[in-house]
Amino acid sequence: MTTKHEQIAAGLINNILNGRYGVGERLPSERDLSARFDANRGSVREAMKKLEQLGLAVIQPGGARVKDKEEASLDVIGHLLAQSEMPDGLLIDQILVVINSLISVAAEQVTEFASDVEIDAVCGLARPLYERELDEEAHTLARFELMTAIMQTSKNLPLYLIARTLFQQVLPNITGLHDYLTTDRQQYASLALQLRTALQKRDVLAVRKTFTEFSDLHRQTVMRAVSDARANLASPSQEATS
Repeated sequence: MTTKHEQIAAGLINNILNGRYGVGERLPSERDLSARFDANRGSVREAMKKLEQLGLAVIQPGGARVKDKEEASLDVIGHLLAQSEMPDGLLIDQILVVINSLISVAAEQVTEFASDVEIDAVCGLARPLYERELDEEAHTLARFELMTAIMQTSKNLPLYLIARTLFQQVLPNITGLHDYLTTDRQQYASLALQLRTALQKRDVLAVRKTFTEFSDLHRQTVMRAVSDARANLASPSQEATS
């Protein structure tokens, strides 16, 4: 159940992200927010702390002012994605570009520094992609599990923390895409096999090339689903106006 301070925070976050309150503008007072949300001052203060933690507002004597979202924490990504029924395609693509770059670095570090046992474990997570008949949702989950394992096995903590945070922001906001996913299982199977071989041989160049292709295919798969989903959402309104 959503608490009162979470409701207040969610309302203010949406107002900031959709431009109702501009950068530098003062947010409503505690008294005004208490009246608007039928809440006590304690709940309002908790909500304001949430905004401050996200980096969307700075609390000063006399009130709180909106900060530029470019100064926000990574946790604001999830709120940006949740602004509409279908997440913003450009933002998802930008996130995937960053994640792909991070995981490519992680894959190279796995090749160079992981133990044989650790590499075998990563290869085991690639196996379902070429050995099993998976539905779209299971296939997507298997790809994310493989990429997460590569990040963890790289032992690069900053890289893992950044990529994990992005994953946590993206995954809950793309569940509506499952009906639009069309996965090229044959291509994924081929790349998963190549990745297994490259990792087992500790061939850094082959890992880099294969994982770049794997990441690009994953990005194309997701972005095609985003495009199809947005087109489907737009079609009823188009018919209504025709």
